[in-house]
Amino acid sequence: MKYLNRFLVCSGLLASLFSCADPDPLAFEVEKPEGLEAQEDINSYAPLKSYKDSTSNFTLGGAVSISDYINKGVMYRLINKNFDELTVGYGMKHGAIVQNDGSMNFAQVNELIAAAQQAGTSIYGHTLTWHANQNAEYLNSTIAPTVIGGGPSWDEIAGADFETDEAANYETNEDDSMSFTAAGEGADGEGRALAVTNGEVRENDWESQFFFKFSPAMEVGEEYELTMDVRSDADASFATQAHIQPGEYKHWDFFGAIPASAEWTTFTKRIIVSEEMAGSSTIAFNLGNVATTYYFDNISLKKYNEEGSGGGPALDPSVITNSDFETGTDGWAGWGNGSTMERSAEGEGYGDTGYAFTFTNPSATNFWEAQIAYDLPTLEMEETYVLNFKVKANTAGTLRAELQSPSDYSSDGLGSFNVSEDWEEYTLETTITKEDRERLVISYGDFAGTVYIDDVTLSRVNPNAGGVIEKTPEEKEEIIGGEMERWITGMMEVSKDYVDAWDVVNEPMDDGNPYELKSGATDSDITSDEFYWQDYLGKDYAVKAFKLAREYGSPEDLLFINDYNLEYNLDKTRGLIEYVEYIESQGATVDGIGTQMHISIDSDKNNIAQMFQLLAETGKLIKVSELDVRTNVSEPTDEVLQQQADMYSYVVEAYKEHVPQAQRYGITVWGVTDSPEDANWLPGEFQGLWDVNLNRKPAYKSFAEALEEL
Repeated sequence: MKYLNRFLVCSGLLASLFSCADPDPLAFEVEKPEGLEAQEDINSYAPLKSYKDSTSNFTLGGAVSISDYINKGVMYRLINKNFDELTVGYGMKHGAIVQNDGSMNFAQVNELIAAAQQAGTSIYGHTLTWHANQNAEYLNSTIAPTVIGGGPSWDEIAGADFETDEAANYETNEDDSMSFTAAGEGADGEGRALAVTNGEVRENDWESQFFFKFSPAMEVGEEYELTMDVRSDADASFATQAHIQPGEYKHWDFFGAIPASAEWTTFTKRIIVSEEMAGSSTIAFNLGNVATTYYFDNISLKKYNEEGSGGGPALDPSVITNSDFETGTDGWAGWGNGSTMERSAEGEGYGDTGYAFTFTNPSATNFWEAQIAYDLPTLEMEETYVLNFKVKANTAGTLRAELQSPSDYSSDGLGSFNVSEDWEEYTLETTITKEDRERLVISYGDFAGTVYIDDVTLSRVNPNAGGVIEKTPEEKEEIIGGEMERWITGMMEVSKDYVDAWDVVNEPMDDGNPYELKSGATDSDITSDEFYWQDYLGKDYAVKAFKLAREYGSPEDLLFINDYNLEYNLDKTRGLIEYVEYIESQGATVDGIGTQMHISIDSDKNNIAQMFQLLAETGKLIKVSELDVRTNVSEPTDEVLQQQADMYSYVVEAYKEHVPQAQRYGITVWGVTDSPEDANWLPGEFQGLWDVNLNRKPAYKSFAEALEEL
């Protein structure tokens, strides 16, 4: 603009017959820095998806966290602008959806689908069946042994209630600091307590200590529970140390800090013994921070015994044979006040699954005028029976249960119980006092509304039967197969109207034996979210998964099997292909194979080409499912970034060269940016097409150019 203004001024003067010379304002030219010019060149490129052939079926995908996408921030915009399809790293997996009680929470999945629909971006389902990112705690609980009496227990190894003067397992480091309270001043106003006085604030809290001793000494991995009642004249909090014996320090923290106030409170804490604690046989309570008197009562240290202490009471099998109503309501009846009863609709049972028995009383009257009943075999005189069940209702109220004699309607009462709109579990018991107690009766005449009851058992307490009953392999297979079906059915029901492509089975092949399946039996470091479906369902676990996905999804869905390191280990590629052939030989259909390709700048290009050739020979759709390229350095130079760009370009070119167009499902970029939040499983690897500040890297340019003709 300055040059233009000068030109206009000179033109005006010339018109007045005066001359004007416009001198060169700069005697030299300034060149842009090479890096700035290169970045401007990269920034001039269009969004990635504009480079692919718009007439092809090739799909360009990007990975994103479900929270980043549904919050519609910068990653939401970046994904929608550059990619046709998104894959969420965790949000659609079993561990993210299935809760510890087995229920499934699809709230975020529904938000994801709504956001993607609004943007016009498709979703790739990741993943239905994997060994990692599972709610393993829940799945393992479904096949856990049945413990009847004598099973795992907490065994007391030391205790003190201070009702006698015996002080073998406690002491202080100041002999005159201990005394006993008067009777009736213990916890809950009962018995005695021990008073320990710290007369002054100490420079170090451990200068005034109360010791509680036990044996044997702790070992690494053992689990202990400390319970005690405590109060103090002044508000205080005191630390606990691990000691080998009183005064012989072992570790600074043991059972954490314990609060105390003027009111009695019960402190409970469980620990697992660490190496730092091992060998300890004394708890030291550090009382020196506050000048006050502390009061202790009912100290108990228990050790977890997985095998149990043996013997003890247990429950016999239930005498109610139709407990869960899954096959009908046989054996159950009812009457009175125009009430009705029936099996519920499917999905109205406990946990919103299966069936329940439901009964409705139209109006409140005397409690005995509306009842349900189940006829029992004759119960044993003077034996205790335990009734367990789950129940809910459409409104709050109270019902009652009893074991009745049909001959005269006398009964042994099990007690009343409250109902509400939430499922509750009750355990009631009674002792049989008459020989013909042959009917379970639940009375609800004074309750107006609808009740649902499920999982009803009645069992005799057997005082001599203890033990652990392991489920058989056949039982475990049935249970885990049911869980797989419930999970896949639930996910497909929510997503099938929008999600039309899935990783049905993820990472099945073993790294050390690439022609065999992975197994928890060979995993030396199973994490808390790992569960190997194949260990319970066998080689056909993938067959089942593909059949379920096909049955409960949409008929046109594309179903993939996916694995990693296929470009690194070509035998793993061959092993995966053989497994696909096996799956299809058992009647399932696999539409495509995904290769993850978490590679680096020095990955073997020849192996990459051979992998694509092997996969293409199957005739299946081939998807690069999780592409990223690590730099292998903490501070990549321009040269290293160009090597990364070249590798991104090579992968796309090799894919084009070796995979026929009709088999090219697409490529998904996994570590889209270098941000740890974007790809937190590869922090510091600089694997993305964008850097941490969302600036395009040289890899963006090379990847964009390579996408042409795809």
